[in-house]
Amino acid sequence: MGNMWAKKPLKEIMRENKRMINRAIRELDRERNNLEKNEKKLIMDIKKYAKENQMGAVKTMAKDLVRTRNYQTKFIEMRSHLQGAALKLETVRSHEAMASAMRSVTSAMVSMNKQVNVPALTKIMTDFARENEKSELTGEMLGDAMDDAMTEEGDEEEQERIVGAVLTELGLDMTDAVPEAPGAVPNTATATAAATSSGGQREPQALGADPTMTDLEARLNNLRRE
Repeated sequence: MGNMWAKKPLKEIMRENKRMINRAIRELDRERNNLEKNEKKLIMDIKKYAKENQMGAVKTMAKDLVRTRNYQTKFIEMRSHLQGAALKLETVRSHEAMASAMRSVTSAMVSMNKQVNVPALTKIMTDFARENEKSELTGEMLGDAMDDAMTEEGDEEEQERIVGAVLTELGLDMTDAVPEAPGAVPNTATATAAATSSGGQREPQALGADPTMTDLEARLNNLRRE
């Protein structure tokens, strides 16, 4: 008997037990309905024999009536116990479903973790960061080059003319609106010549070269060598 139950899956066993409990509850309800009918019949007979003054039969039927009512109470209690067992069975089935779901999720997580290569992922992130920095440096260099190419000398003169016209309309002067710098900016060519004549060495730099562009190019070359 134990081997027969062991061969069946858990879901099938729980389904059969639930079916048996429901069948027992229906049988109890059927018996209780029969007892209620007998109770009504006994009450009618007791009233009938009481009118005929047959007190012996009335007492006997009264005992049957009390016994019938007691059985009805017992059937109600038994039905309540069966319903409790059915609820316990539903709880067990819920626990089994939750355990099965957790087992499936754990198996899926194990498979996913096995497929993830942590060193390769780290290398990908490092390469991404390096290439992203290269892209940003290239964008900055292109932006500066476009600004230099699009800037025209005539635009600055036109801007100064417009600013002077606005200040004249407001009754101001360029010398009043813009304060003088605290010190004069030294000439680059003069400073270079002085440094050379004094014996110091200075790294050669192309005429008109932008220090910012030079720094960006140096950083980009370093990234390419990595």
